[in-house]
Amino acid sequence: REIEIAAVGLAFAGEGGLDAPTRHPIAWQEPEFTDPARLDDELRRVFDICHGCRRCFNLCGTFPRLFDLIDQSPSGELDGVASEDFAPAIEACTLCDMCFMTKCPYVPPHEFDLDFPHLMLRARAARFAAGAVGFVERRLSETDANGRLATALPSLANWACRRNNRLARGAMERVAGIDRRAELPPFNAGSLVARAAPLAVNRAAPAFGRRAVLYATCFANWNDAAIGEATRRVLAHNGVEVELLHPACCGMPKLEQGDLAAVARRARRVAAAFLPHIEDGCDIVAPVSSCALMMKFEWPLLLPEDDAVRRLAAATRDASEYVVEIAAGEGLVDGMAPLPGPVTLHVACHARAQNMGAKAAEMLRLVPGTEVETVERCSGHGGIWGMRKATFELGMKVGAPVMRRAARRHAGGAGCVASECPLAAAHIRQGVAGMAEGEAPEALHPMQLLARAYGLPTEPAP
Repeated sequence: REIEIAAVGLAFAGEGGLDAPTRHPIAWQEPEFTDPARLDDELRRVFDICHGCRRCFNLCGTFPRLFDLIDQSPSGELDGVASEDFAPAIEACTLCDMCFMTKCPYVPPHEFDLDFPHLMLRARAARFAAGAVGFVERRLSETDANGRLATALPSLANWACRRNNRLARGAMERVAGIDRRAELPPFNAGSLVARAAPLAVNRAAPAFGRRAVLYATCFANWNDAAIGEATRRVLAHNGVEVELLHPACCGMPKLEQGDLAAVARRARRVAAAFLPHIEDGCDIVAPVSSCALMMKFEWPLLLPEDDAVRRLAAATRDASEYVVEIAAGEGLVDGMAPLPGPVTLHVACHARAQNMGAKAAEMLRLVPGTEVETVERCSGHGGIWGMRKATFELGMKVGAPVMRRAARRHAGGAGCVASECPLAAAHIRQGVAGMAEGEAPEALHPMQLLARAYGLPTEPAP
């Protein structure tokens, strides 16, 4: 009996234990965080454990690259790989968090204490600190500045971004490293915040009395206003008084580059802007999963002592999570019509990393007569990563299983591909277009589909 109890105790404490994975605060301000020697020691410690396990061999491009490096070394072990050869494996990581959330048996509280995505983040922070991130690359991550400029001249910006614009896209590839084959998101004619008109709140809705602030996010504010407008209208139709706010980018593009100081500055600025609304009893809603993940999880790990950041994290809901919360609590307004054709829902990695369940799938299944099939695999996009010439082909390869599945299901363009990551949805659609005969399906955000089911408009006023 004592042996059985001891075995159970080991199971809880070690591999295969039942404790929830935990993450440590990111010690980005400590000198050793970017110290090359200390970083190399940690990379080798973790890579050696991964080499012995290989459970993540089919998850993304990082692990096959790492294991090929080791297998092709003279010794067949990690000691035969030079540290400077780690770069391709580090570059292939999209910071999706799926190895940490779904695959790795050695995450904390296991004594091996592996957090592979945050180790890749540390490696990128060291690269940034060493000045290895160039001006053009840094400029691409300035989403607000780029968005202001592009939405002021949307016709010119969208003309330049079209894939069939061989002149502009060729120059973009040479200068900025953006692959000419990558589908780039169009820009709004003016920002969502500037164009959004006040909405009447449905006072007869069961959830009337709720108040929320919608974080516009860079993508809805600058690229696809329909996502933000659909979210506003669905919430207002269901009795929620909604205010729209966009103090600054969440910093995810900066995080991808390792510029953690810039991310922290944005976190403080956004948290300070939202704090009065939180104190006034408002919920905070983010329609893009990557932004919600930053606000809920990454910011508190970067700034664990910042009270405003902690309070914002506690108050933030992903848009579909918020709608499901209303449905389970007060109930949604009746009157949804079935969506035409099947829906393939890509459960975005950054939605899964929020550890809240597949809320977008729960939400869309509330629409009567609608056939929803979920795909929980990486789309292969990963923000700017999926657009870069160095990683575009790898991104298409990683996303191919999702694309093949959608192509089979949406023959002739029937139905819709949806994702809470709008870049992933467009990436999947691009892949499907290259595989399927005839038209590719629409690529939409789940909130746009819910607005469509209610018969609500999704475009803000001109």
